[in-house]
Amino acid sequence: MNILYYDCFSGISGDMNMAAMIDLGVDPQYLKAELDKLGLGAEFELKVSVCACGGIKGTQVHVCQGSEPHHTQEHVVANSAHHGHPHAHRRNLAAIETIIMSSGLQPEVKQTSLRIFGLIAQAEAKVHGKPVSEVHFHEVGATDSIVDIVGAAVCFHALRVDAVWASPLELGSGFIQCAHGTMPVPAPATAEILHGLPTTRGGTDHEATTPTGAAIIAALANRFTSTPAMSTCKTGYGIGHRPSSRPNMLRVHIASDDCPSHL
Repeated sequence: MNILYYDCFSGISGDMNMAAMIDLGVDPQYLKAELDKLGLGAEFELKVSVCACGGIKGTQVHVCQGSEPHHTQEHVVANSAHHGHPHAHRRNLAAIETIIMSSGLQPEVKQTSLRIFGLIAQAEAKVHGKPVSEVHFHEVGATDSIVDIVGAAVCFHALRVDAVWASPLELGSGFIQCAHGTMPVPAPATAEILHGLPTTRGGTDHEATTPTGAAIIAALANRFTSTPAMSTCKTGYGIGHRPSSRPNMLRVHIASDDCPSHL
């Protein structure tokens, strides 16, 4: 069985996930071509670069809105009241579903994308005490996060793995500014999405796992273990944008559970 294993020792965000998938072997030109099927035109540009973190070479992704890079490791929040970047596109879940379903993406990519977005919408609705239909996405609904989430689905299906395993997710520590004011890490939506899933805290001094990152793992992973019995075949590193005492990266492996026996 081919396994995609997420080692989330420093958390996960949307851009770190895409970067790790590219570093693992997903062709960035293929990814860009698939994202172009969303019909968002000049709303975004995906920039991919090779960089290092803690002496480890990996890949970093910038999702630019127009000419402005937007680092999706920053706190991502959806609310039914206006806030956030003045140029952010405000979209509700129905509008996002229309964009995805009317695109030329493969059916399985569409369904995975909608499942990830649905987890975030349900979490935000619970946090705000609103029906899902009344939740308006701001930074999540902005182009950069549509790219992050659909990009995650494109990469996942391109790898053609049989299962997704993950370590406990590092949440980080400290406080964040969001629509609810100053809140402790994890963000309210992140906490809601990760109910019942294993997490760790205090390993970094910032928000390590964003709502987008949490939703990607919650939608894809079917097993959580910090000590997987597997034979790794390939490793990729997605580099984040925030300086940290712990290497700010997401490590992923392609592996097999057919571990050889050694005498």
